Amino acid sequence: MSKYIHYSHQFIDGEDIASVIKILKSDWITQGPKVEEFERALCKYTGSKYAVAVSNGTAALHISSLAAGIKAGDEVITSPVTFVASANCVLYCGGKPVFADVEEDTVNIDPLEIEKKITRKTKAIIPIHFAGHPCDVEKIHGIARAHHLVVIEDAAHALGAEYRVHKRKAEWTKVGNGRFSDMSILSFHPVKSITTGEGGAVLTNRKDLYKKLLVLRNHGVTREKSALLKKDEGPWYYEMQDLGFNYRITDFQCALGISQLKKIDRFIRRRREIAQVYEERMADLEEIILPVTKPFAKPSWHIYCIKVKSSFKREKIFNKLKAFNLGVQIHYIPVYFHPYYQRLGFKKGICKRAENYYRRTITLPIHPSMTDGDVNRVVKKLKEALA
Repeated sequence: MSKYIHYSHQFIDGEDIASVIKILKSDWITQGPKVEEFERALCKYTGSKYAVAVSNGTAALHISSLAAGIKAGDEVITSPVTFVASANCVLYCGGKPVFADVEEDTVNIDPLEIEKKITRKTKAIIPIHFAGHPCDVEKIHGIARAHHLVVIEDAAHALGAEYRVHKRKAEWTKVGNGRFSDMSILSFHPVKSITTGEGGAVLTNRKDLYKKLLVLRNHGVTREKSALLKKDEGPWYYEMQDLGFNYRITDFQCALGISQLKKIDRFIRRRREIAQVYEERMADLEEIILPVTKPFAKPSWHIYCIKVKSSFKREKIFNKLKAFNLGVQIHYIPVYFHPYYQRLGFKKGICKRAENYYRRTITLPIHPSMTDGDVNRVVKKLKEALA
């Protein structure tokens, strides 16, 4: 049988392994200097002022929501086409996720639909850069500013992606720089742009949020002298000032992240090369619709999602591709389809475009470890599955 091709996969080389081994042999394997070094590297790469590295992307979403002040009774608008963590983080804070429909072409949250869902209870917006294609953050920021809302970018798919600022057509900027949001979250799961095994981060340009995030990451505890309520204790003294969590990341994970980040441009370039081959070699396939790239976006291509024009054929094509030993997937089941959300009272039919997309989508393999032969095989087998 031909080799299995994952829909996405980590790329780990000797330099990565050596960087982790070096830390494992050092004095610090957690809560040491590599964490701050990784955070500085993320800031340098994205253009953000502050970064707080955490144990995973879900933790990043959770403490971002807490730092934003989301609480019981608050509503937060987000996309239904995402992993459940993007909405669960609102529930963790006692708030209510409100789902706004997606754009037909990019599958990103539609700014016009966001406006329709705003009420007096709305506290924040969590847009997702779906598949690594930047959403229209400038337009979303304008909506948020008009209604005094917090924006938390879910950039778990989009480290390495870029967008063009509309008012200055020649200016490209990286997702995560915080120009049009209060916070951005990243994930370093093995299928993402870079990996630390598990891991995540929150990026922000606001010092007040940065200080909150640091405390929430570490049990709600602070040792910073200027922040202590009791000033006359000894050098051992610390205070728990909030109900935080143990969302810390280790030094050896951050060492891997630092090594991976040095290669991210190569990783993203390879993903873009594969996407270009797919576009060129599958453009004439009448039964499918390929992903689009808006003029203002340079996607990172975390995943490559095609749409089958006939939803009745999707399962048959998917099963054929699986039989060809291709690691195809479906991204995603609309969040409110899940039994837990149904029990909360969410009903099917609230986001028609998202539901139509779900019935027709298939995720094809795309990652830096793929050879040209792998890419050619995916194209060939898709054509066979469509025949």
